[in-house]
Amino acid sequence: MVRVPLTPQERDRGRRLGEVLREARGCRSMTSVAAAVGMPVETLRKIESGRVPTPAFFTIAALAGELALPLHELVEACESAPGEHPRTA
Repeated sequence: MVRVPLTPQERDRGRRLGEVLREARGCRSMTSVAAAVGMPVETLRKIESGRVPTPAFFTIAALAGELALPLHELVEACESAPGEHPRTA
C-alpha cells in the first residue's frame, strides 16, 4: 500500500493539534499523561511536536478524555484555516 504524502494544510493541522494538546496538558508532565492513556511518552512527544500529524482517532480520543478536552473543541481548533479545503479520498 502506498501512502499518499500529506499536504501542507494537513501538516499545519497536525501542528495545531499538538499545540492544543500541549496547552490542555498544562503543567502535567508528558510522562504522566502518556501513562494515564497507555501510550509511550515518545508517541505523545511526537504528536505534540507535530511530527505525527495524523494520529489515530482512538489515540486522540483517549488524550482528549484524559485532558478533559471535549472532542468538538479539539476539532474546531484543528479545522482547516479559512479558504482551505480538506483533501477528499
